[in-house]
Amino acid sequence: MPKQSFLSLIVWKQHLVFWLGAIVVGLVIVAMTLLSEWAANVYRSLSILYPWFHFVIPPVGLGITAWITFRFFPGSERSGIPQVKTALEIAGNLEARNQLISLRIALGKLLLPIMGLISGASVGFGGPAVHIGASIMLSLGKAVKFPPHYMEKGLIIAGSAAGFAAMFSAPLAGIVFAIEEMGRTLEERISSLVLTAIVFSGVTAYALLNSYIYFEDESLRMPWGQHWLAIPVCGIAGGFWGGLFSKITIAGGRLLKRSGLPFVVIAIACGGVIAALNFLSDGATVGTGYQQTKAILNSTAPLGISFPFLKMLATCATFFSGIPSGIFVPSIATGAGLGIDLAYWLPIAPAPVMILLTMTAYFSGMLQSPLTSFVIVMEMTNSHEILIPLMATAFFATGTSKIMNPVPLYLALCDAYSTLGTSHNSVKN
Repeated sequence: MPKQSFLSLIVWKQHLVFWLGAIVVGLVIVAMTLLSEWAANVYRSLSILYPWFHFVIPPVGLGITAWITFRFFPGSERSGIPQVKTALEIAGNLEARNQLISLRIALGKLLLPIMGLISGASVGFGGPAVHIGASIMLSLGKAVKFPPHYMEKGLIIAGSAAGFAAMFSAPLAGIVFAIEEMGRTLEERISSLVLTAIVFSGVTAYALLNSYIYFEDESLRMPWGQHWLAIPVCGIAGGFWGGLFSKITIAGGRLLKRSGLPFVVIAIACGGVIAALNFLSDGATVGTGYQQTKAILNSTAPLGISFPFLKMLATCATFFSGIPSGIFVPSIATGAGLGIDLAYWLPIAPAPVMILLTMTAYFSGMLQSPLTSFVIVMEMTNSHEILIPLMATAFFATGTSKIMNPVPLYLALCDAYSTLGTSHNSVKN
């Protein structure tokens, strides 16, 4: 196909669709974020007024939400990232792709997680944001009749990255996520070698200079010495628990699928588990986890040593229920909880540093995407001053997780959708 001039109207139309699509995605994600906080607050307020609320609403609410999901919005279930990754591998089969990405699915992904939050579930919006972004961008491309080469992957990757970046207000993390998790254009061994080289050169420079030249925040500085033991400690501990979460998620999903139980029955049972966890945590496991993470980072609320484990279990139960829900933000809260526990039991570095390192480690252990993990934590917390420790921790965590799970979480979850499309377009390993 001949190269078109930058001044061409066709070229400008394509640029405008990408730009406007990204703005629309951002606005939708902002609305979803505001609704999520409202929904979580509604549940907490009602649970305080009515003691029975914790025990009745989660099973009933999740059962209804799961029924609506699979009856009216099939394809919108759970995270949405496996659906988007699978859609990227489907070429020339629009009918199969529409089962995974469409405006109908985006609508379900926008509204049903809010129902999950009102039902007391541990709902994340990272995966749904990716799914919504890809669906909106691809639908805009269809509306303006984009060229096929854009329709195959470009719009899907752009939309998913826009959704991710908007959810976390982290554009750099969105770019890295698109390359590392959605595109996988870097072969995994090479990306690990690059990460290792950066860590080694950074550690060498720091050991020789023994200072951060450009940063003044003493609370996040890690002088060379004992503090750096926190990197392997947080990396291995966070990577182990993140890997365990992935293992439970993958194995539990396969077990439930083989059981043949109706999805509504599974959702009601998961709601019962969530009800018990909400009661045991005094409501701390309800919602996205954003407020809990903020409280941990600001040291404004004691959540208890059991919080990260209860939050992890509540997130697993929400995933198994089948309702549209992500795992990113709840997992950040889990990682922060693990970090404050480690800082209490092994105070080898400042507590804020250990919290951020363990957040990175848990996230990296869960996804086995080290670049995305440390970049998103760095951008969300403005912790550029400990960039090298964050990178090294992500490396330790990913290595630990790979011992437990040879196949990354989202790649394993793609198996449920790999039969869509023609056989030669199945998800690549």
